[in-house]
Amino acid sequence: MRALAALAVIAATTTAACSRTAWFRQYEYEEDVYLSLDGSATVNVNSSIPALDALRGASFDPGPAAAIDRAAVRTYFSSARARVGWVTTSRRSGRRFVHVRLDVDDIRRLSEAAPFAWSSYRFGQEGNLYVYRQTVGRSARKPVSNAGWTGAELVAFRLHLPSKIADHNMPGSVKRGNILVWEQRLDDRLRGVPLFMEARMQTQSILYRTLWLFVATGASVAVTFVLLIWWVMRRGAQEERQRA
Repeated sequence: MRALAALAVIAATTTAACSRTAWFRQYEYEEDVYLSLDGSATVNVNSSIPALDALRGASFDPGPAAAIDRAAVRTYFSSARARVGWVTTSRRSGRRFVHVRLDVDDIRRLSEAAPFAWSSYRFGQEGNLYVYRQTVGRSARKPVSNAGWTGAELVAFRLHLPSKIADHNMPGSVKRGNILVWEQRLDDRLRGVPLFMEARMQTQSILYRTLWLFVATGASVAVTFVLLIWWVMRRGAQEERQRA
């Protein structure tokens, strides 16, 4: 019985660990693009300092005890093409991380900003669909010492789309909330192995359709309410006539 109990505990622990790994993947570098149909976007970058130096050629101190200068990070990401909303920091696996939110007026020109120059962006209408294409090319390949990497680190590029997805080239299925995720091993990204992303979407935003559905539902309820009041009043008038 003790042996069976021990096996059950081991199995439960293993299942929980696998579940955490599947649902809470940790990335060394992430770019999240929240795209609008007019071409504007919000872009979030989450990166360890060593990855930011190695991949994008930044010059921040990668030491685990080094303080992060948020003003310097803001300056690094600021450009005519991307306005920094906020910068926050964290620590994981003995490394410092920065989290940057940017507002972009035109995703097609984001590659003119140095931190995003490794990508080319295309977005526009083709036939009856909008098409987004992004190719991530060479990294800076800047040497970084004592990063503490094990070789299992991942990078991710996420695309949050505003309308129903018609087609895409992402491996796997669409995530909840119209999210596409392309992953790459950090080693491959450091070597500049190209990553091509493509998504096709409908020309009407989900928010627009939701608002119209809300309006239509409200109108239907209002009409039903008016008809109910009319029926009650008519029924009352008929009863009054019958009593008279």
